[in-house]
Amino acid sequence: MSTPVILGFLWLLVANLRAMFPSRDNLWRFAYGLMAVGVPILIWITWKHGIWLGVVFLLMAMWVMRWPVIYAVRWLRNMARRSSPD
Repeated sequence: MSTPVILGFLWLLVANLRAMFPSRDNLWRFAYGLMAVGVPILIWITWKHGIWLGVVFLLMAMWVMRWPVIYAVRWLRNMARRSSPD
């Protein structure tokens, strides 16, 4: 196994372990840190192993970090509604 894949699995393990414990801010500060570390790892995996493995890791990361994804989709939907002419 290559270094980026090992780091990707470690990232997933840390994210899952951290999600098991309660937090006062609903894990948002930790989520921002995970996103900051996860994006370069995802780019490295995609660069080293191709788009399909990158998509697999992206989907796994989206499964673990589903609330930031849900909020991002809601924000994009609201922005699209505001900018569309009626």
